[in-house]
Amino acid sequence: MRILNYILFFALISCSKVSHMDLPLSNKIIIPKTYVVNKTESNIIIDGKDNDWYNSDYTVDFIDIEGDKIPSQKTNTKMLWDDDNLYIFAKLYEEHIWGDITTRDSTMFLNNDFEVFITPNDHVNSYGEFEINALGTEWDLFLNKPYRLGGRADSSWNIEGLKSAVSIDGTINNPNDIDNFWTVEIAIPLNQISLLKDPYIENDVKAGTVWRINFSRVNWEFDLINDKYFRKKVDGKFLPEYNWVWSPQGKINMHIPENWGYLVFDDGSLSSDISLGTELELEHTLYAIFREIRFGSFKKLLDLENGSEVKFKAEKFNGKNIYSSFIKNDNGFKIFANYGVGVLNYSIDHTGLIKRN
Repeated sequence: MRILNYILFFALISCSKVSHMDLPLSNKIIIPKTYVVNKTESNIIIDGKDNDWYNSDYTVDFIDIEGDKIPSQKTNTKMLWDDDNLYIFAKLYEEHIWGDITTRDSTMFLNNDFEVFITPNDHVNSYGEFEINALGTEWDLFLNKPYRLGGRADSSWNIEGLKSAVSIDGTINNPNDIDNFWTVEIAIPLNQISLLKDPYIENDVKAGTVWRINFSRVNWEFDLINDKYFRKKVDGKFLPEYNWVWSPQGKINMHIPENWGYLVFDDGSLSSDISLGTELELEHTLYAIFREIRFGSFKKLLDLENGSEVKFKAEKFNGKNIYSSFIKNDNGFKIFANYGVGVLNYSIDHTGLIKRN
């Protein structure tokens, strides 16, 4: 099969236009989850407890980051908002609650932690990340774009005005009992995340505003040495951590922003038929093709001469026929997708930026 693929690639490179090339995307198109966040009239006190939370529903249980395994311990989040903040509450069941990182902006995922990934954009660039462990130690950072596209993390970035608190049903760092769960409560100022909009357009959050968000829980197996918790090693190497998330990423990588969930702000005025302002099947088919060409089994398409065009065989997804094509250009490439009828056409370029025409 690999030899046949190389023959195909060489054939593509030798000609300027190829029609109806097969690009199998089975299980690679990911439609993210959606959460409609209700507006609260209550005064939310950030104390790690949800005694003052009303009119909010928990998400479904977290799933393994790749989407095909059931975590050993349950995790859920819920959200509310008001004119100033987005509120996040997470409940993490854990039989052994422990942590040893106490310095802010340290690499928090070396402990068991809870993580928030958030952006006001409808593309993959310019987003924030927040992590917290069971001791309440925080790490916030900014990425101009994902690591896979050459992005760099900036830990000097702070979410000004952010508040967080942790509450523990159990005893932290005590291996002599079985704990129940720990909870995290966070208030994220809306104006701080709005500043990440790229390009920046002043746009106050209101009913119908759509952001992208996802949550991750990192969980490590542990060793006990002199009644102290350590990440577990086998043959001198740390065992890999578990990554449990709300909206599956498809790979062990939280920095695939197109697969984060949709966060829709509601003040009670929206209808039950929520609009995300996007054609999900077109958008996420494009992202799947983009990933295959930039990082997957069809990277050889990048070797085509400028001006070359490849038309892919139609994909059928959620009962819709999706037609797509690839064009190599001076800047990199562009991929187009449409339903084959009407004028609606989506495109994505080599940087991962989506456009709706």
